[in-house]
Parts: sequence; structure tokens; C-alpha cells
Amino acid sequence: MERISRNGRACWVLVGGRRRLGRALAEDLARDHDLVLTSSKPWDGETWVDDLTKTGRIRTLQWDAEGPELVSRMMADLDGLESDGWAISGAVLLAGTFPKSPLGTWTPELLDATWRMNLGFPFLCAQALAPRLADGSCLQLLLDTSIHRPWLKRLPYSAAKAGLAALVPGLAQLLAPRVRVVGHALGAVLPAEGSDAAFLAERTLLKRLGDPADLCRAVRFAADSPFLTGEILTQDGGRRWVDR
Repeated sequence: MERISRNGRACWVLVGGRRRLGRALAEDLARDHDLVLTSSKPWDGETWVDDLTKTGRIRTLQWDAEGPELVSRMMADLDGLESDGWAISGAVLLAGTFPKSPLGTWTPELLDATWRMNLGFPFLCAQALAPRLADGSCLQLLLDTSIHRPWLKRLPYSAAKAGLAALVPGLAQLLAPRVRVVGHALGAVLPAEGSDAAFLAERTLLKRLGDPADLCRAVRFAADSPFLTGEILTQDGGRRWVDR
């Protein structure tokens, strides 16, 4: 059961709720939720966020995975939210990068940067948010279908997502029964610029790309399913059942 904040709406935190899937999810949830949105960069000029405040409360925070004061910044921000009466009843961790790094290009610096953003940062966010979540909350993590079939030109990224896949059942056990944990392994939803969308669609059983609305429905489903925890929901149009 979601804990309701003072104005009668549940409050969720979206880590990485600024671009692409994060923005789509924020715009969907803002219809009936108060939201806390985080980004690694300042929020100046994001007029779409102002539009969301017409339906509910929106708080924006800057959590930079590269910042030396990241952990103390997160804790201070969460303390401030609690003091202001924001009762957090859900969180979705979406932040990440999608670097191409084929074999032969790996360096300690590249690996550190890839794993810091795609693995270390979500771990730290989950650790900071977990004790602040109300009983019955659902903590959700955005993964990738690379946990099923690694991207050969993005193996460091795929390894990071595999690490997050292990975090889902692990956290589910650590936080039970108070908080549930669910992962989402997405296929091609918003392909990177320059990708062959028609080719990617053809490589699925459903012969189409995903849509941000597919993620929004799944996130709402997980939040509203009180007997679901420790699981990773895959939405890839059946891509992993198609021969390479």
C-alpha cells in the first residue's frame, strides 16, 4: 500500500528522470504522483518540468555520479525531502550510459567510467533510498536485455547490467518484507542515434520496436503487484528467442 503525502498523492523518486525514458516515465507518472527527479546536470531551461507542476508537486535534484560529494549530497537531499513532508513510496533507477567499447579499446579509465555510471551509481542510489522508502514500496531498476544476450561491442556495459541483475534478487532478500524490488530488462525502445530501427524491429518476434509506454505500463504493474519481488520483467518483443 503506497504511503500518501500531504496532498493526497503518492510520491516517487526517478533517478535519471530527465531525458528519453526518464522523461517519458515522469510525464506519465505526473498525472497521479508527486515526483522527485534527479539528473547529473543542472535543471535550468527544462520547461517541460514546469508543465508537470500544473498537476502536482515536482522537486528536482542534481545527483552527479562523478561528483566527489555524491553520497553526502544524496543523504542531505533525502533528509530535506523528509523534513518537507515528502513521503517516498516508490523509486525507479533509470540513470545510465550506453557506450560502445569493443574488445581492444578497453582501458582502466573507460572501464571505471562505464561501471561507475551503470553499476556503482545505481548501487549507491539504492543504498541511500532503501531506508527512506515507506513500507510496501517498490524499488525498481532499469536493466537491459544484454543480461540475456550480451552486446559484443558493449561488453563492459553488458557486464554492468549483469551486476544490476544480481542486485535485484539480492536487495529483494535484504529489504523484505518491507520493500519489494523489481527489475526491467528492456529491448530496443529508443534506439541510439544512427541505429537501423527497421533492422532492430525485424530482429524481434513482434516485428516492432518498443515504446516508452511499454515501460510505463510495466512500472505501474510492478508497483501495483504486492506479491511480486526479486523478479526481472523482460520486454524485448521476443528478441532473445530470435536466432542471431
